[in-house]
Amino acid sequence: MKPFPIPVVPVGPGSQTDESPEYLAMPSGMSTFQAPRLPEGARPEDLARSVSILEGLLGSMRVTPLGAAAAPQVDLAGESVGVREVLTQSLGFGEVSAFTVAPGRYRVQETAFPALWRVLEQGEGAGEGAPIVADRLVACPVPPELYATMRATTLAELPVPPLQPQMMNGEALLAEVQQQSALYTPGKAAHVINLTLLPVTEGDLDYLYGALGHREVSILSRGYGNCRITSTRLAHVWWVQYFNSMDTLILNTLEVVDMPDVVLAAPEDYQDSIERLGEYIEMLREE
Repeated sequence: MKPFPIPVVPVGPGSQTDESPEYLAMPSGMSTFQAPRLPEGARPEDLARSVSILEGLLGSMRVTPLGAAAAPQVDLAGESVGVREVLTQSLGFGEVSAFTVAPGRYRVQETAFPALWRVLEQGEGAGEGAPIVADRLVACPVPPELYATMRATTLAELPVPPLQPQMMNGEALLAEVQQQSALYTPGKAAHVINLTLLPVTEGDLDYLYGALGHREVSILSRGYGNCRITSTRLAHVWWVQYFNSMDTLILNTLEVVDMPDVVLAAPEDYQDSIERLGEYIEMLREE
């Protein structure tokens, strides 16, 4: 099966006319849970302020169900560099990370407490040197910026691309994806097309990639191996690809859904994070 990795520069059939921006390289490799470490060398006032921020956020999480319209969150943009660094060290890094490249440039990282996310927005500038114009913590299944970007940068219908040599089912599969995208309504169960189990040729895959391509949302879920998710040109359609710890593609799917389940934090994760965050705040108080 021909893989479709997230490239640094768009390549492949149809890429010569794709005006989407260049993509950043995403990390790879197996990841396991690591508890956040206690801040090193933090000023007492920065540590105290960080504890106060986390206590307020935890209080909101305890009384707000996961997925509520008004998600528990805190704006960190006005905090000092020292406070934000303490929070970065305190919260650690979870399994899911993501970025968008248009119309807004967001960097999203799940913390070591599932369902609690750090969301950064970058302003104008080159690469990682671009200034941070927004910084917040939010407790939710997945930050809404990822939904919003997918919806703002996809099409309701795609033009039919020219047929590829040695095709078998590519045309029929694209028609199915187009139909399911047109029928999809928010909240509906995902329609999954498992390309790994279907009789498809490289010509079919080139045809699908040329039509759907990759767009402005890229997500990586790291556990035992990687799951790489990218939005496509077509509304509600995602490439979802699973790689083992040797970075070999083992499952290649298209999902028609708001957001693939592999990205979303579950209610059980949320409750567990509430408990563990409370315990961690107690440890911070003792510092």
